[in-house]
Amino acid sequence: MAIGVWLIGARGSVATTVMVGAAAIKAGLLPAAGCVAERLPPCGLPGIADLVFGGHDIASISLRKRAERLAEAGVIPAALPALLSGDLDEAEAEIRPGHAHEGDQADAAARLARDITAFRERKGLARVVVVDLSSTEPPVPWRPEFADLEALEAALATGASVLPASSLYAYAAFHAGCGYVAFTPSTGPTLPALAQLAAAEGLPYAGRDGKTGETLVKSALAPMFEGRGLAVRSWSGLNLLGGGDGATLADPAARASKQTSKDRVVEGILGGRVEGHTHIDYVADLGEWKTAWDHVTFEGFMGVRMTMQFTWQGCDSALAAPLVLDLARLVARAHERGRRGGLAELGYFFKDPLGAAEHALPAQDAMLRAFAESLA
Repeated sequence: MAIGVWLIGARGSVATTVMVGAAAIKAGLLPAAGCVAERLPPCGLPGIADLVFGGHDIASISLRKRAERLAEAGVIPAALPALLSGDLDEAEAEIRPGHAHEGDQADAAARLARDITAFRERKGLARVVVVDLSSTEPPVPWRPEFADLEALEAALATGASVLPASSLYAYAAFHAGCGYVAFTPSTGPTLPALAQLAAAEGLPYAGRDGKTGETLVKSALAPMFEGRGLAVRSWSGLNLLGGGDGATLADPAARASKQTSKDRVVEGILGGRVEGHTHIDYVADLGEWKTAWDHVTFEGFMGVRMTMQFTWQGCDSALAAPLVLDLARLVARAHERGRRGGLAELGYFFKDPLGAAEHALPAQDAMLRAFAESLA
C-alpha cells in the first residue's frame, strides 16, 4: 500500500532532488545509488515506487522550475525535469502553504495537521511520514512549557507563540498521526512535551541533522584513531557552502546550531575534549556545492607528532536525498510495527542522534542492521 512522504521545505533543493530521484528510480531511469536501505536485511520496507509526495513550503517557486535550476547546476541529469514533469506536477498539486511565523500557533498547528490528514485520505495512504528539510533555525531558549505537554497545550490555547517553527511542524505531525524525521539541527521534536505527545499517540520519530559530508567522514575516521590508540590532539575544519543552506548559515545564530552538532561527533567518539572547531563560511559562487577541509593533529608511539588532512567536496542535495528516502521508509515500517518514541537505532544517518550517545559509524551501522532485522 502507498506511503506518504510529507516534506517540510518541499520546494527546496533537497526536497526537489528527493522527488526527482524517487520518480527516476520508479521509472527505471536511474539506480537507487546511495540508498542504504538497499543493502539492509529484508525487513518489509515499502518500496521507493510506493512513496507519494506532498509537503509544506512558504516559497512560491514551482517544482518544475526548481528542478530545471538543479539540472543547470549539475545536481540532477539534464533530461530528468522534462521526462518527469508529470510526477513533479503531481507532487506540486500536494504542496500547501507553510507556517509563516505569524498568527495563532494553535490555529496554525491545526491547519498544518489538517493538510497532512487530507493528503493521507485523498491519496488513500496507509500512513504518512513527515520529514523536516526546512532551513536551520537558531538555538531556542528554554521555556517551562517545553517540559510538559499539558502546559504546552495550555500555553498554545492562549494564542501565545510558544514553539519554534520546526517544533510546531512536529507538533502538527504528531497530532495528524504521523512519524517524523528531523533532518535539520533545529529543535523539532526534541522537546520533552513533544516526546510525551509522540508516546501518547504511539508514533516513532528520528533525528537529527542529516550526516551527509564532512561529519560522515569524521564518524568513520575518528574510530580509526581511537581503535589504534592514536591520541588526537586537535581537529579543525573549514566548511565552504553555497546555495540556500549556505545563505541560511551566514546568520551567526543559525550557524551556531549546525556547528554544535558537527563538533559533537569527534568528542563523542574520542571521549573527551579535542582542541579545534568547525568553521562555516557562505560562498555564494559555490551554488549547490560545498567543500570541507579538515586538519587533524595526533600523537603516536613514543609521542611522535603527526598530521592528517583531508578535503571533501560534494553536492549536499545529492548526498541527502537517498538518506531521506531511506529514513521515510524505515520510519514508516517502524510505525507499522508499533514502534514509538525516538528511534535511536537510526543514529547512523545523523550528526546528533536522538536518544543515542554512539557516534562511531561502524557501531551505528551495526545498530542499523539489527534494527532492520527487528522490523522483519
